[in-house]
Amino acid sequence: MQRRNCYDSVVARIAVIGGDGIGPEVVEAGIRVLEVAVRPEPSLELEFERFPWGCEYYLEQGRMMPKDALETLSGFDALYLGAVGWPSVPDHVSLWGLLLPIRRGFDQYVNLRPVRLLRGVQSPLAEPGKLDLVVVRENTEGEYSDAGGRLHRGTPHEIAVQETVFTRRGVERIVRYAYEEAKKRRGLLTGATKSNGISITMPFFDEIFREVGEEFPEVEASLMHADALAARLVLAPEAFDVVVGSNLLGDILSEITAAACGAIGIAPSANLNPTGEHPSLFEPIHGSAPDIAGKGVANPSGAIWAASLMLEHLGHEAAAARVLVALEETLAEGVKTRDLGGEAGTEEFTDEVVRRLLP
Repeated sequence: MQRRNCYDSVVARIAVIGGDGIGPEVVEAGIRVLEVAVRPEPSLELEFERFPWGCEYYLEQGRMMPKDALETLSGFDALYLGAVGWPSVPDHVSLWGLLLPIRRGFDQYVNLRPVRLLRGVQSPLAEPGKLDLVVVRENTEGEYSDAGGRLHRGTPHEIAVQETVFTRRGVERIVRYAYEEAKKRRGLLTGATKSNGISITMPFFDEIFREVGEEFPEVEASLMHADALAARLVLAPEAFDVVVGSNLLGDILSEITAAACGAIGIAPSANLNPTGEHPSLFEPIHGSAPDIAGKGVANPSGAIWAASLMLEHLGHEAAAARVLVALEETLAEGVKTRDLGGEAGTEEFTDEVVRRLLP
């Protein structure tokens, strides 16, 4: 937890897991930005400790992280992750071996994905309007529950069963968080459902959505089938403010909104334990991009924005705002990486963000 040093400054301890592919490159860019962003605040000090966990660690040790990893990480104020995944390790092994155990072990039940069309970034939409919304995704249960199995493997009668688990506690708390978020913003909330086709869990979600809504009369709330919602997010994204969905639906919809903002390399993600009982985790939403790993051309924007979210979560809103302003000014002045049609490399782009943070 945050402590004070002998100079009476707050010291926030950050665990850094670079992970795989471009992950280490973009988190190191984010750390450079963070170190400069907090300089105007002598009362704040960041302390980073790096952990070499990921697919390379798996190939050497047979596991993505040590058995006592959660115990080690529990003493930190926040976790900063680059990316997970590499072609030589099956995706379900890498994800279930690192990121999902952290999300569930630390009860990071809110996956918060802010979506905004930053100045200088071209949306693929002809008329994106004022695209500024937040996707709130349930992060610990739902469709990504590790329950089920396969029978009669390798035969014509093979069966695969994956259980979806929705709990009242799980749905209530994510929906309530989304209502609170909408209350702080424009007061509009849309619940993603599929109750016309999924006959048990989705009507359950809808019922709780309406029940919790009775506590928030000031929020204009509605439910929309996820397929229709996906279409509307493309056709009229400016009509939405906060969108809440289950683990799977929230995952898919947040990728759609990120793409509408120009590139998934820009988008951040916060895995939050709102109670503060456990550390929260911050990451860009992009993957490990093995094809460009080590070439110095990765877009660090998502990691930098995630660093801003981390500062905000730790209670340092001014420093968080400075990071996001510097990022947007860099993009607005035409400094862009290749995925955005520019020529800047990772280091050059980061240099420009840092320059805008210097006094």
